[in-house]
Parts: sequence; structure tokens; C-alpha cells
Amino acid sequence: MVRKRAIPARTISFRGLNMPVITFANTKGGAGKTTAVLLLATELARKGYRVTILDADPQHWISRWHEISGHVPNISVIDFVTTASLPLHISENKHNTDYFIVDLPGARNPLLATAVGLSDHVLIPIQGCAMDARGGAQVLELLQYLDEKAGIKIGHSVVLTRVNSMVTTRALQLVKSLLSERHVPVLDTAIIERSAFRDIFDCGGTLHTLDPARVSNLDKARENATCFAEEIMSKLPARLTASPRMATAA
Repeated sequence: MVRKRAIPARTISFRGLNMPVITFANTKGGAGKTTAVLLLATELARKGYRVTILDADPQHWISRWHEISGHVPNISVIDFVTTASLPLHISENKHNTDYFIVDLPGARNPLLATAVGLSDHVLIPIQGCAMDARGGAQVLELLQYLDEKAGIKIGHSVVLTRVNSMVTTRALQLVKSLLSERHVPVLDTAIIERSAFRDIFDCGGTLHTLDPARVSNLDKARENATCFAEEIMSKLPARLTASPRMATAA
């Protein structure tokens, strides 16, 4: 028996409003998804954009980071997001948010289809070296299915994550070329494996509140995160009705 995929009902449409909805999805855990979420959110907030992170990951790493961080300018976190509550959270917060970022579980469940169907862009984190991309492929299959069966076209990109800093540019280009041959869009910016990215989960705060005397290669980590956020902003500029509110360092 052929199992049919459920097409998410788009009973609530958020397209055309002032805030893009960005979903990070990979049905396999360990892809660096939550790290990528936090880097993007904190960089957007530093540039003055109001960011709401919708934490649907059962590990609750983003929510734990938010608890130990205290107040982080321009960032709100909503925990325990479910299939039913996701559209409601977006609807209730659409007037005080410039970017929504959804952190999904590393699993294949009904929430994936709902979140993807509500998104302006889906980012699919895949480890740049191991390239065990099965979880990412399942997300890509869902996006293709929505396009072919329901006429729902959703922008999406693969972001290579946890890339070893010693990996050569040539090696990364080979990975990108292989994905390109399969017509999979890949971000130019890969997320490099940096100790600073782990430290912000342990210490709280952001890359710009860490002590450079205690964290190795912090300047390179900050540069990587900035390039990542700017590439996403170029694809999804927030349609603001007012000037961004620049965050001040804690």
C-alpha cells in the first residue's frame, strides 16, 4: 500500500506580512540545527530586529539558553510549541516581531509539514563533512511534494554545518557542486565548528558578550555568524515599517 503524504492545510496565511517565518528542519538529530538557529537569531537581534524563536525541539536547548542568559535585547523565546499552537503563536505575535525562527525536532512528525507550510524559507542544516544527508533529503522530498501536488512553492536552502576549520575550500566546493547537480540550493556561508558556538549554550549570552580572552578564535566565530546572518537577510529582508532597534551589548 502506498502511503500518501498529508498536505498541510494553509488555513492561516502569513505571507505578505512584515515578518518572514524561517524554519530550520532536518529529521535527523545532530545536524547542528539548533546552533544555526541561535546564531541567526542573535545576529539578527544584534542588528536591531525583533526575533521570536519558536522552540519545538523536545530537547529545549534554545529555551535553556534563554533561561541562563536572562534578558537578551530583541529576542523572545516561546517554548513547548506544538502542531496546534504553532500557527496561533505566529498570529498572536505577528505585530511585534520582525523575524520568526522555528526550531523543529530532529524527527519526522506532523509538526514538520505544518511548520514548512507556514514558512517563507526553510533552512536545512547538513553536516559538511559526514554528509549523512538522509534527514535533509526527507525535508527536500516534502518541499518537492508540496510543490508538485499542492502548488505550494517554498524557498529553501541547505546550510552546511559543523564544518571542520581545516577543511579546504576545494573540498567544500565539491560538496556544494554535488548538491547543485541535484538542484539543491546551498548557502555560500558554511557554519564552521567553533568552540565559541558551544560556549554560548553553556554560558548564555551571545558571541558578542563572551570574553575573547577566554574563548579561542572568537573573532572568527563572530565573523562566521555575521556572514551567515547577512546571507539569510539578503534572501529574506524583513519588511519593516520602522527603523530597526539597535541592540546594545550587555
